[in-house]
Amino acid sequence: MRFLHLISLLSVATAWVPSASSHIPTTALSMVASSTSPAQKVAEMPRGMDGRLEQAFASAKEKGEAAFVTFVTAGYPQKQDTPAILLAMQEGGASIIELGIPYTDPQADGTTIQRTNQKAIKGGTKTIEDCLAMVKQARDEGLTVPVVLMGYYNPFLQYGLEKLCVDTKEAGADGFIVVDLPPQEGVELNNYCVQNGLSNVPLVAPTSSDKRIEALTSIASSFLYCVSVTGVTGARDALPDDLEDFIGRVREKTPLPLCVGFGISTPQMVQGVADISDGVVVGSAILNAMDSLGEDASTEEKAEAIRKAVAHLKTGTKQSETAKNQATALGQIPKAWSASKEHPGRFGDFGGQYIPETLSVAFEEFEESFEKLKNDPEFLAELDEYRRDFVGGPTPLHKAERLTEFAGGATIWLKREDLAHTGAHKINNAIGQALMAKRLGKPRIIAETGAGQHGVATATVCAKLGLECIVYMGAVDCERQKLNVFRMNTLGAKVVPVEEGQRTLKDAINEAMRDWVTNVRNTHYLIGSAVGPHPFPAVVREFQSVMGREIKQQMKEKANKLPDAVVACVGGGSNAIGAFAPFADDKEVKLYGAEAAGRGIEVDEEHCASLTKGTPGVLQGALTYLIQEKSGQTLKTHSISAGLDYPGVGPEHAYLKASGRATYLAVTDDEALQGFKWMCELEGIIPALETSHAIYLAVQLAKEMGPGKDIVINMSGRGDKDMPQIARIMGVDV
Repeated sequence: MRFLHLISLLSVATAWVPSASSHIPTTALSMVASSTSPAQKVAEMPRGMDGRLEQAFASAKEKGEAAFVTFVTAGYPQKQDTPAILLAMQEGGASIIELGIPYTDPQADGTTIQRTNQKAIKGGTKTIEDCLAMVKQARDEGLTVPVVLMGYYNPFLQYGLEKLCVDTKEAGADGFIVVDLPPQEGVELNNYCVQNGLSNVPLVAPTSSDKRIEALTSIASSFLYCVSVTGVTGARDALPDDLEDFIGRVREKTPLPLCVGFGISTPQMVQGVADISDGVVVGSAILNAMDSLGEDASTEEKAEAIRKAVAHLKTGTKQSETAKNQATALGQIPKAWSASKEHPGRFGDFGGQYIPETLSVAFEEFEESFEKLKNDPEFLAELDEYRRDFVGGPTPLHKAERLTEFAGGATIWLKREDLAHTGAHKINNAIGQALMAKRLGKPRIIAETGAGQHGVATATVCAKLGLECIVYMGAVDCERQKLNVFRMNTLGAKVVPVEEGQRTLKDAINEAMRDWVTNVRNTHYLIGSAVGPHPFPAVVREFQSVMGREIKQQMKEKANKLPDAVVACVGGGSNAIGAFAPFADDKEVKLYGAEAAGRGIEVDEEHCASLTKGTPGVLQGALTYLIQEKSGQTLKTHSISAGLDYPGVGPEHAYLKASGRATYLAVTDDEALQGFKWMCELEGIIPALETSHAIYLAVQLAKEMGPGKDIVINMSGRGDKDMPQIARIMGVDV
């Protein structure tokens, strides 16, 4: 797992010491206003690694234009189209081309780019090798403009970062724009880029703080990509009113070229951007022009449509005499970063904060609030009051007499979180985060849900606290959890069915992230599981640990000892980490997680057993274990249980597995149904299908451990929500 460790490339620091010419002289601004010719001005401007990107900006400035940056997804519409499309963009007047790397989970992209990603993957463009081959072919056929690969981190990580940079240089591409790789996570890639003469282009957002902008400019070598709005990609009707102020703020921090993208769709909008920056990025408008041809268009027809669209949009790149915020350097040699830089939210090798730049300040605010409140006596007292008077805690712990007798071994105890208000453990975290959001002045709450229990809990708390509530739920899950959808609507929440991707929990998280990127200023994303970027895994663990603390105290009262084992189901892992965390230092207590083996872990796309069959990678903000292809594309998953139907797992669980502190075993759909039946018939409790996985595993462990041992099952939720689905499985019409 070489790629799990950040490598400190000290040799890079000595090999690439910034020269005097890479810094802006004190006369830089007066130089622009001098009487020298445009070509002479450009020749005098400081440079860095002096590659194609610098030449592209130099050429545009000599013509009095903003550089024109065009975007296309590799392999869209078909694999064989891309080289011709790249050449057509050049012929239409593109200065630089962004080549999108198709990815299954493009969280910061709008509907146009999502659709092109899905079609490209379906058409066979799944790997970095595919994309580099397209660049190489286009170079062989006459492409001369720079090409920057734009995408999400996991495919790059799976390829191998050192190999990625070497092969990218050899294929003729010039660098990368990585949507979800902030500076603190990008040390290794940035240093390999410097070593290979490639550009790592930072994204800067209107929400970026001055401190963030300074950090981002230090890793840039050629230009910065300025996101025009807090939102996802896609054509818009007008430029934002505060765009000029934003670009001016970034200009104060760097002399490098600034390119503006997101939502630019007409020559008039291009003109508006050209006069306040050094470059204009257009993507969705170009793709939409090609799409108007229909499915039967030839490669030549698609290329011609692209050429015309680019040429038309480029007419707006001519800058007026009053153009502002112009660069005074064409490049710089970036600083070589050390692995000792701040690296937040790690559980061993796992975790981290892989996020779009737009969310950086929101995460900083949320983390600061969490660090302050988690030890605040007043806040903790408020949480305790809610747990007692609203949730109904402490929830009971009692001996499962008949299930214990049936298993014929260890004594089985049940921690009854199914008796909590709303019917599951999810309410604990929902209350904690909603109270934090209120303190942060965020009146709008968004959430994702799979089985619906987190959505119901969030809707419940928002109703009590007077907060707006929007819940994203995969369309498949909406169908199999109709009762919970109705409950959420009844509580005043708006449930949004997600039709993209597999239409389950992963896709609901993607859509919630897109909403948050767009509405970050007034919105808090109340994530329901112990997944996602730092500090979410720690936050969810903290609020759910009330269960584990109560188990400890109750076992001492009832059995005069700690349990020998704690068992919980694991999807994302919120109930399991809440039950496990208080026992982390009690080595005599074994921790067992029950994953969803679905129809069987022997076949891909038949299970959700991330820890049993997955491999390390980055998904939705954190490095953890994923069910993925070698290329980094996320595989489809299956579980009878909507709440476990997720291709990843919380990063702290990944660490507990890697360190050996917890053991994770896979339970099939059929075995979960057996566990469901046992609990119903032997204990008079109808459990959730998620919990049923843990019940089956606990019975097997009880037989192995034998008499005299004690096992606690964290009964994470009740099964009311699953009864229609189970009835259908049993052939019963209800």
